[in-house]
Amino acid sequence: MSLRLLQYSDIENAYDDPERIGRLAGLIEELRDETALVVGTGDNTAPGVLAMVTEAEQALTFFQAVEPDAETFGNHDFDFGPKRTRELVQASPQPWLCANVYDEDDRFGAAEGVVPWTILEAGTDRVGLFGVIDPKTPSMAPAVDNLTFTDPVAEARTAVAELRNRQVDHIVALSHVGSSDDDLAAALDVDAILGGHIHNERLEHRHGTLLTRPGAGGQILFEITLDENVSATRYDVTDAPIDHPVQAALHEQWEQAGLTEVVAHTNASIEWTGASVYEGECQIGNFVADAYRWAADSDVGLQNSGAIRVGPPLTDDVTVGNLASIVPFGAPVVVAAVSGVELCELFRQGDSALVELGDATRWYAHISGAEIVYDHAERSLAEATVDGKPIDPERTYSVATSEYLLQTDLEFPILTPAHRTQTLDTQYEILAAYAREHGINPQLEGRITRHGRSW
Repeated sequence: MSLRLLQYSDIENAYDDPERIGRLAGLIEELRDETALVVGTGDNTAPGVLAMVTEAEQALTFFQAVEPDAETFGNHDFDFGPKRTRELVQASPQPWLCANVYDEDDRFGAAEGVVPWTILEAGTDRVGLFGVIDPKTPSMAPAVDNLTFTDPVAEARTAVAELRNRQVDHIVALSHVGSSDDDLAAALDVDAILGGHIHNERLEHRHGTLLTRPGAGGQILFEITLDENVSATRYDVTDAPIDHPVQAALHEQWEQAGLTEVVAHTNASIEWTGASVYEGECQIGNFVADAYRWAADSDVGLQNSGAIRVGPPLTDDVTVGNLASIVPFGAPVVVAAVSGVELCELFRQGDSALVELGDATRWYAHISGAEIVYDHAERSLAEATVDGKPIDPERTYSVATSEYLLQTDLEFPILTPAHRTQTLDTQYEILAAYAREHGINPQLEGRITRHGRSW
């Protein structure tokens, strides 16, 4: 009888939709039997609105319901610092696997039970599992600056050797290294690499290894079958049975967090899908960037596409929770002072090809107060104006954006902590304040266009 793995990954803000997380739990429970193991591949505690207000406590509701067999860390599982991550490890029922993170004494979380690899049994088969995380995590989660992230390929080779010595039937990686899954596949002799981190779905064989990635938001579950021909089946949670206790528990947490206040009404249906936020100008991007510029009274507002989380359209009554779901992070909005030359480079760095986890065909910035024309073929800024006027290279401009962009070198690296001149409220609080005063009715205005052809 074949051994099966049920993989979820990058749940993130699915906890803010109690029905969806209830259906994901229900689907796992429906598919699970004595031949199946349930595994997670990172970013399954944060980010999200409930994650932000409970420091990821909400994830324990899901974990305790489905009782995963193994989990690895993603960068967002460190959003609230290593101490909080250790607390979550201790409180959750599943073993946590990670081979390439160390603190000053040992492997990270060793005292709480984190191990680099483990062996599990299902049916008559034994499978060896190991976990790895993106070594660039410190650039994405500044709270981990006291941890050391080592080369995932080197650590994976050691784990695979250990597992081979223990006569397992299969070896599988639980990975949160994104595009570097291909490097793992080229370097290792394993059955499958179950991945996360990048939010595009993936299901293909490379170098004789099955590579999977369910995407983000708890919308897809993969069932991987380990037999002579390793294969996978994709399940959409849309029509899955609901685990009603999970749904009710998360709904209660949402109510207790005070996120149900209605701050505005919209007659439109404003989408924020994985496609729309990466395809140039969009309504939700304009709304966020406008709110930042309004709050700071700055020349320009800037929002990175990667921080806008996928969610249902904004329609009718819009609550604080709805707005917090768009950018569910505790970071404040800051004001950065940049020269005209730096501002032009900042706009150029909106090309997704220049972002660590970006796609070379897409766009990664939303702006307010400016209009740009970008030459995608030449990877260059063709035109740029602020308040209708050409950018003066000698002038200093103020840019309102998330503090995160000053801290990371993976996105918009022209911005640094030295550019900060002011710190404002948390992102979602600014969105709520703007919505109360100006409503929610963003329009497409030609702020971002692609030289030579439309997006």
